[in-house]
Amino acid sequence: MTLRTASIALALLATAPLAITAGPAAAQLGQSPGYKFLQAIKDGKNDEVIGFLDKPGATVVNTRDVDSGEGAIHIVVRRGDMPYLNYLLSKGADANLKDRRGESGILLAARLGRLEMIQVLAKSGGNINLANASGETALIVAVQRRDATMVRALLDLGADPDQTDRLQGFSARDYAHQDKRGSAITTMIDATPKKERRGVSGPKL
Repeated sequence: MTLRTASIALALLATAPLAITAGPAAAQLGQSPGYKFLQAIKDGKNDEVIGFLDKPGATVVNTRDVDSGEGAIHIVVRRGDMPYLNYLLSKGADANLKDRRGESGILLAARLGRLEMIQVLAKSGGNINLANASGETALIVAVQRRDATMVRALLDLGADPDQTDRLQGFSARDYAHQDKRGSAITTMIDATPKKERRGVSGPKL
């Protein structure tokens, strides 16, 4: 065997395991029902989406993207598609599904100013106080956006103005008081009494 032939043989041996392991994974990613379902949602292919969700025992409605962790709920909230949101919820979509950053549909809707979607998600079991990985809540986001209408609606839905985040340890009430330009929001939040927080008791000895 010549030196050149030996080098080629070694190169082939080195790359062979990668080809074996990468091929099936890539194929599975592109052919799985969940992947195809999310792609149909993104592309707005109604017939395909209906075909997936009308199958008996279908569970793809809460499939999450392998990279972003986003589900169909996040996709339709992001593009402001209310009919699709209602349809997905009617098919059993989890109103509290979180993406990789811990963002729920309600939190994403708050960031995008989509109040009507927040209300629909809340009526479908969405937790208005569900925080992301940083501890942000929809109310904190609404305060930071200076969106008085959304703040009022969230408070009416039971949002807790004293739930703190993990980044600063501040609550929506704290952020409202820090913003001198948001007097109307501060007034609304201050009209909401603080909830009694019970301490965690240990076992009695």
